Amino acid sequence: MSNPSQNSDKNKAHYEEKYADYSIRNILHWINNLDAFLNSATTTETSWFAMYQKDFRNKLKGKKVVEMGCGDCVNAAVMAALGAEVWANDIASSSGKIVAALNENHPFEHPIKFVGGDFLRNELPAGNFDYVIGKAFLHHLELPLEAEFLKETARLLKPDGEARFFEPAVNSRLLDELRWHIPVKTRPSKFNKAAFAKWKANDPHPDRSFNSAHFEKAGHQFFKEVEIIPVGTLERFSRLLKWGESRNKFKRWALKTEASLPGFLNKPFTRSQLIIYRKPVVKL
Repeated sequence: MSNPSQNSDKNKAHYEEKYADYSIRNILHWINNLDAFLNSATTTETSWFAMYQKDFRNKLKGKKVVEMGCGDCVNAAVMAALGAEVWANDIASSSGKIVAALNENHPFEHPIKFVGGDFLRNELPAGNFDYVIGKAFLHHLELPLEAEFLKETARLLKPDGEARFFEPAVNSRLLDELRWHIPVKTRPSKFNKAAFAKWKANDPHPDRSFNSAHFEKAGHQFFKEVEIIPVGTLERFSRLLKWGESRNKFKRWALKTEASLPGFLNKPFTRSQLIIYRKPVVKL
């Protein structure tokens, strides 16, 4: 397993470069057309569909929210546009520049507050937040560090607060092994040993568990209630279709239909998951 500090440095360098000179033009368009954006995103994209389940969209107004790993700040901007008071954290200072540009160019009811650097050193008040959000964030952490982040999450939340994490799910070893052998975007197939080894050396993600049972066990250390919702069991097949309305139509059908699948099918074959932690237990 890699050194946590080395992996943190790799993450910082990766995302500093990724979000340097990032254009906010699309974000401004989306938050200026918020209903249209969310109506599309929350019915066709797994991360948005998952994160905004259980009427999350309408619960945000007036709430205090911390987002860890805000990245390109799209979700932070959407939550702020919905009326939440958002503290956006990221290890990359590039994200802070995006936040500053968004605040300058959009009249948020509550300007987004950027909290730069290590989330564990945030200096935010305890028991002050309604939500802590992580959109594809926890899987960047080594397991011991993940426990520290969940402990800090519990510290920040109000007694009736809620943490939401959208993460990949790996509940089938067979499917996981097949996944590594199929090339996608910039990731080569595992069959191509040299190219795969080179890609792996530069990958900011550590080798760790994405199993739903792991996230359930990890959550119960700091929260009394844990709920895990599989997302993407049927939607994963949309990759076989070409980009366009027919693909989006299939996604809308798949995301809606898979929710009614029995657990013995949905859990092993799911592509991702929404992890909800409630009733924090603060451990000193």
